[in-house]
Amino acid sequence: MKTKKIAPSLLSADFAHLERDIRMLEQAGADILHFDVMDGQFVPNISIGIPVLKAVRRVTSLPIDVHLMIETPGLMVDAFVDAGADNVTIHFEAERHLHKVVHQIKAKGAQVGVAINPHTPVSVLEDILPDLDLVLVMSVNPGFGGQSFIPNTLDKLSRLRKIRDERDLSHIDIEVDGGVKIDNIKAIADAGADILVSGSGIFRAKNPAQMIHEMKALINS
Repeated sequence: MKTKKIAPSLLSADFAHLERDIRMLEQAGADILHFDVMDGQFVPNISIGIPVLKAVRRVTSLPIDVHLMIETPGLMVDAFVDAGADNVTIHFEAERHLHKVVHQIKAKGAQVGVAINPHTPVSVLEDILPDLDLVLVMSVNPGFGGQSFIPNTLDKLSRLRKIRDERDLSHIDIEVDGGVKIDNIKAIADAGADILVSGSGIFRAKNPAQMIHEMKALINS
């Protein structure tokens, strides 16, 4: 049984006090830092990039999971690994040469994930699954924080977990991102998620550190 992990999304942090927020996350027991990169093309928003990743890498030893919501990610993955990414996740919908880029990331020494949007079935990943360390199931349409969780994501998580178990691919982590809150996190974890990304669900809480403690207690109960 995998220990389930909490990955706060830095996109919801206070960027005027980013190091302070990262220290808080570390002390609260966050397992992974989720780092969202948006290019204004693949998604209708622009966020953070390599200079911020380098700064985050300097101030933390936590694993950094870089989620590239960008077109043609193969052009940029090497630079993100060099800047400090421990895992690079690219979108199935954004890369024509998925197998090539997956192995490009692995050759750089990072772990690799593939993300799927809400409309994309898990079946599209069946041929690439053995090469992956992580599958990210988007539970909102990517591009903006603070959206509501899409309920049929629970079925997708269950299907993906079943495929993983049937094919003995226990090395793969199943991650979910979007609308993860204290009131739904237990159901999401029970459906099959191993890594639960939460942005506003943590940072908009009255006590973000306490929220992390409560979330971790729920998902591993």
